[in-house]
Amino acid sequence: MVKSCTAGTIYDEGVINMAVKKGSLSISSENIFPIIKKWVYSDHDIFFREMISNGCDAITKLKKLDMMGEYSLPEDYKPEIHVIVNPEEKTLKFIDNGIGMTADEVEEYITQIAFSGATQFLEKYKDKTTEDDMIGHFGLGFYSAFMVADEVHIDTLSYKEGAEPVHWVSEGGTEYEMQPGNKEGIGTEITLFLNEDSLQFANEYRAREVLEKYCSFMPVEIYLEKANAPTEYETIDESDLKDTDVVVEHIHEDAKMEERENDKGEKEMVEVSPAKEKVKIEKRPVPINDIHPLWAKHPNECTKEDYIEFYRKVFLDYKEPLFWIHLNMDYPFNLKGILYFPKINTEYDSIEGTIKLYNNQVFIADNIKEIIPEYLMLLKGVIDCPDLPLNVSRSALQNDGFVNKVADYISKKVADKLTGMCNTDHENYEKYWDDISPFVKFGCLKDQKFCDKMMDSILFKNLDHKYLTMKELIGDAPEENEEEKTEENADAKDENSSEKKEPEKKTIYYVTDEQQQSQYINMFKSQGMDAVILSHNIDSPFITQLEQRNPHIHFQRIDADVTDQIKEEVTEEEKESFEKRGEEIASIVKKAMNNENIKVKVEKLKDENVASMMTLSEESRRMQEMMKMYGMTGMDASMFGTDTTLILNINHPLVQYIESHKDNENINIICQQLYDLAMLSNKPLNPEEMTAFIKRSNDIMMMLTK
Repeated sequence: MVKSCTAGTIYDEGVINMAVKKGSLSISSENIFPIIKKWVYSDHDIFFREMISNGCDAITKLKKLDMMGEYSLPEDYKPEIHVIVNPEEKTLKFIDNGIGMTADEVEEYITQIAFSGATQFLEKYKDKTTEDDMIGHFGLGFYSAFMVADEVHIDTLSYKEGAEPVHWVSEGGTEYEMQPGNKEGIGTEITLFLNEDSLQFANEYRAREVLEKYCSFMPVEIYLEKANAPTEYETIDESDLKDTDVVVEHIHEDAKMEERENDKGEKEMVEVSPAKEKVKIEKRPVPINDIHPLWAKHPNECTKEDYIEFYRKVFLDYKEPLFWIHLNMDYPFNLKGILYFPKINTEYDSIEGTIKLYNNQVFIADNIKEIIPEYLMLLKGVIDCPDLPLNVSRSALQNDGFVNKVADYISKKVADKLTGMCNTDHENYEKYWDDISPFVKFGCLKDQKFCDKMMDSILFKNLDHKYLTMKELIGDAPEENEEEKTEENADAKDENSSEKKEPEKKTIYYVTDEQQQSQYINMFKSQGMDAVILSHNIDSPFITQLEQRNPHIHFQRIDADVTDQIKEEVTEEEKESFEKRGEEIASIVKKAMNNENIKVKVEKLKDENVASMMTLSEESRRMQEMMKMYGMTGMDASMFGTDTTLILNINHPLVQYIESHKDNENINIICQQLYDLAMLSNKPLNPEEMTAFIKRSNDIMMMLTK
């Protein structure tokens, strides 16, 4: 029989009249101890959690017996667990005042590890299983102690009337010894004699670190002590004295007097502090855990200050979170938690959040993506789901329908919170948007259901920094029968035509850097045109997704091409001569640049102050961004075709000068400068290009001085 010591406890009922007994642990495979030490737990410090979880379970059982009337707890009963480190003796003790065990129970639940089907399992998976796969297959909570201990002692006394204390010893092999013990008071004391590789756990500070990691919110108060440590004292007011305090001495402090001048100008002694009665006591122990965590409370009981204080305490982040979601669900599964939205206005791929997963206030792990949707990993928070096993393999989670329901619920609650805020508190929603937009867009990319719910709550900031919703940005999608009407009209005009005209796409212009692309922005604004600001790395895959969901729209950066709105129309009469002039100017520039491969195009821009600008096709830009995102920076982007084009404005005097003075000695330097100025508005120059640009600029200024 096996009883799990992870999700349950090793304590149960039984009676035995005991003498000294020796025997062998009844284990269904000789390889069980190597498995415990090597495979079952990937983190060796997790034995702290297992030992203390068993103690909590033992205390819970005792309290339940009291509630059922099968046992009466003493009036002064205080449930607690003590962890005692002893670096001199290299030991670690775990002491609880729970239900305890009889000899019969020790025999059954400690010495008889007869796991059902264990032999077959081990034979099947011994060569290919991983640490995570092993976790959860066996109830090995107590035996996790052997990962760090050469020898383990158990001293226990059952709550049952007439029960005798039991002393059990095992040195980590299959042999054990059990005999009458001398423990006083019900409960269990487990002593670990640490091996040489695990002596760190006998250090008080290391033990505290591990306890805070796994046990910060366990439901029973946990006290950490160092054996043989000198007694510490504190002084309190006598009025604050408790019955449990150990009094060392009573202290009387006389009233404090000062000489002061009264209204009559006479000096007199005045009492400035009354006499006090104080007590020196042994310092009160302070538990390392909070047995009433904030997430276990009802949201109505929690204030804003409570949420912020909890956030700072748990995540050591002293920046105030934007807002939070308190999860509180009892049906169809039990789940509580708090998700915080921190400021995440940085590159989305470098953001790392922390979602702590608990089972009945017992820490399980950080960021288990099978339970928590991947995009929520950007957040910080805690989730407590008692319906999940304490130890569970990732492979089991991946195939667990219940786990999927939990993940869907969490995702839905987040979407409901955001959409509700967008609809009912739009002003604050806009204030938060720049911070939360990477998270929302990441969620849309990773979760189709989340994307569907959030689509009407996605905001875009335009050039005037006004926020627009998707509907305001793209308008309504074309009607379903619009294409059919187009076809009918085409058929009516030309019955023999087999071609059908695709509906025209709406182009949405965007900028990625307001400062660098200011030249283009100014041209857009001068013509009454608008664009949206998309400055995060995640925006590139996000707009691709939007285009796939909305085939009638197309995103294009404002420097991808020269739009009809910012250039003058060339009449049919002047078209031929204009093209010839353009070819001639392009030839001059290529010669001056000593580069026949650059693309040069001459346009008549409405803004006469713009001499040159650079365009890069949207397709090439997205390819470059994809290469950057996937770490392909070492590859030559030109192999995909960069489509970079130098645009020269024939309405600008400099371009006209190039046309009419092609043999001038300064033509080369003018063309090179126009090219670099155009490139600077498109992207930063590389170090060599920037050095040449600065030197050339200085040369031009020197020419002005002559």
